[in-house]
Amino acid sequence: MMREQQDQQSKLLCELSALAFNLIRSHPTPLSFSDRAPVVPVPPSESPLRRSAAITPAGFASLLLGISVALMLCGSVTFFIGFMLMPWVIGLVMVLYVAGIFSSLSVMWRFVLCYATPRKDLPEWKLL
Repeated sequence: MMREQQDQQSKLLCELSALAFNLIRSHPTPLSFSDRAPVVPVPPSESPLRRSAAITPAGFASLLLGISVALMLCGSVTFFIGFMLMPWVIGLVMVLYVAGIFSSLSVMWRFVLCYATPRKDLPEWKLL
């Protein structure tokens, strides 16, 4: 479920980025601060989608505002999920830390027991 939500957010972010990039790239003239959209003659052979590519500065500002709000919301949701999962992460780290301590102690105890008891099958001069 978490993976599906991340995939959906990634798709939305990619689509939003592609939309913004296409709008910026397809703008026929540089943005100028005027009250009306620039009038560009469009040949009849071009599609109607190309005719609607002209965007006013207010529309462009609204687009950038929408993009920033969407990114802020995604960031705050991600922060909230991380904040809620942090106790689980800390608990898992502590469990693994304690398991590592016990593992190290068992290896050291085995080392001490192995060399503390004399071996019967080897002569005394080979032990050193």
